[in-house]
Amino acid sequence: MSLPRPLRLLLALVVLLGLSLALVHALSWRPAPREPAPLACSGQVAQLQPGQALKVMTWNLQYLAGKGHVFWYDLPGGDGPDDRPSAADLASTLDEVVRVLRDEQPDVVLLQELHDGARASDHQDQLALLQARLADLYPCASQAFYWQAGFVPHPRILGSVGMKLATLSRFRIARAERLQLPQRPGNPLTRPLQPKPALLVSHLPIRGGGELVTLNGHFDAFAQDDDTQARQLSMTDGLLRQLQAAGTPWVLGGDFDLLPPGQLPDAERSRYASDNRLQELAARYPLIPSLDQAAGGEQARWYTHYPNDPAASGPDRTLDYLLHSPRLTPLSSTVRQHDTLHISDHLPLIGRFFLPSLD
Repeated sequence: MSLPRPLRLLLALVVLLGLSLALVHALSWRPAPREPAPLACSGQVAQLQPGQALKVMTWNLQYLAGKGHVFWYDLPGGDGPDDRPSAADLASTLDEVVRVLRDEQPDVVLLQELHDGARASDHQDQLALLQARLADLYPCASQAFYWQAGFVPHPRILGSVGMKLATLSRFRIARAERLQLPQRPGNPLTRPLQPKPALLVSHLPIRGGGELVTLNGHFDAFAQDDDTQARQLSMTDGLLRQLQAAGTPWVLGGDFDLLPPGQLPDAERSRYASDNRLQELAARYPLIPSLDQAAGGEQARWYTHYPNDPAASGPDRTLDYLLHSPRLTPLSSTVRQHDTLHISDHLPLIGRFFLPSLD
């Protein structure tokens, strides 16, 4: 006896849902909450010295796409005209990033939004491309994915994605970890294919004992809709408190997607979290730029974001920061703006410090 038609339809829907879940499972990436991060050092690598000066840069490279496009996600309605950069864009932007890094020569570079295996950038391993051009400056590198999937069915993607954090270092990295940050909620079909924000934590030994810990992160954007970013920052703060309690010097850098008080008109601030999240961090840890710098009369010097939105005529907000242990003595800091406006929608932020001396 055949099943009634409504029951047949229900059974077909259950089978289709099961097949869809199985396909998503096969295409998605499921990292552990805490796991070793890939790390490579080549040759004899120098070790940090107590009391030495250290130059740190953080830079969101926008997957080497350059500034010649308005991508679909750059406009509030998700209707920007461009899906991907050209091969020529990728090549020329790589040249420009290498030029800036060779000229600036930071000791540690915290990079966000590097592609690896993504359809939108011709499946490049962009960290490997940088390492091939900078091996003499940066013999050590650690890396951690925060978005990876074999196929994303979004109509403007329709292919593989791969986005990672990378830390380049002139000095030896002894070990590195990927720490999973809280993820935005979603349904069982879409959530496994969404980005999985993380911290890349690298441990650099200091001669004579101890270590410097660098933390590299890209926190959740568009966080006004839920508490995802707040939970990510809370987890990060917990880790910083542990390092503080252990007396370990550290520096955290990345794209925080947080505005300082007073930047942008109220209508444009609506997509960002409230001011108090950044103010809470600044109350506990030294922040570069400070809130006074980022919200003061010379705030334009500290803008780190140049939106791809055609309405923007130049950098107009600060989204990238360096936080550091009070055990590091700050020397100077700057945003390199004069020759980087065409490279990415973010600008490189640089801080210089003295490491603590031996007691």
